[in-house]
Amino acid sequence: MQYRRIIINPQDGYFKDVDDFNHPHQNSYILHIGLFLATVMTTTIVGSFMAKANPFTSVEGFLKGFSFSLTLLCILCVHEFAHYFTARYWNITVTLPFFIPAPFLPIGTFGAVIKMKSAIPTRKALVDVGSAGPIAGFIVSVAASLVGLRWSEIVTVPLENTGYSLMLGDSLIFKFFQYVIFGHLPENVTVFLHPVAYAGWLGIFVTALNLIPFGQLDGGHVLFAVSPRIHELLRRIRIPFLVLMGITFWNGWFVWAVLSLFFGRSHPYPNRMETSLGPARTFLAVLSLIIFVLCITPIPVKVG
Repeated sequence: MQYRRIIINPQDGYFKDVDDFNHPHQNSYILHIGLFLATVMTTTIVGSFMAKANPFTSVEGFLKGFSFSLTLLCILCVHEFAHYFTARYWNITVTLPFFIPAPFLPIGTFGAVIKMKSAIPTRKALVDVGSAGPIAGFIVSVAASLVGLRWSEIVTVPLENTGYSLMLGDSLIFKFFQYVIFGHLPENVTVFLHPVAYAGWLGIFVTALNLIPFGQLDGGHVLFAVSPRIHELLRRIRIPFLVLMGITFWNGWFVWAVLSLFFGRSHPYPNRMETSLGPARTFLAVLSLIIFVLCITPIPVKVG
């Protein structure tokens, strides 16, 4: 059964038509649990190969991948459940996280998503829901990075290396952590990341991707709550901007330019647009911007 209600908020000068539906049937837990277990499997296999073990020949080899798998899944779980519980706090109908397994290197997963099935009630709710996941995931990623870097090794790389190498780029915060723990490293010395540190690096990188201020990404939610006009401006220039990033820094931004056709669509308005966000939500918006700057890695992968 479907009905229409008119929400009138004269104190804010804002009127909105809203289509409402009866609450859908609760999703089966079997799908969520199945996807999660599949993601545990794929990320553990990736972690085993990182530990130079074979997960298909022995249980011991498989178990060596758990340090990476559990760390990464902990970051993803904290991120998504921060969204979930914040949405529930605002009485938003939302699904449990859907984990997406990816049976290949170098991560073993495409991450996790939740789906909101009802409108966001206010601008403040939009800031809360949008910022909760990245902030929570960032905290866990920082902890994993610091612990993992302590367990990482310093290796010497020949100055004239004719072989193939794959190097991870550094965000500002990860580079700072490396400097604090290892100090200044000579040109021919690099850090061989422990799997926990690699999971922390991935968590920081994924946090930055989620905070890109486009469309309905987390950063897009926060920016739309702050200023729908600026959000619309960035939506219009997102493709040439990402293409320029691809030309200047990393070819992977070309892929994001294509993906932005889907996640960079127009953002729906919340039911009520308050005249002011207030100091608490303004702080969360500024904090989200600071975290984005600290975490963004223009060249995440260097091939040499």
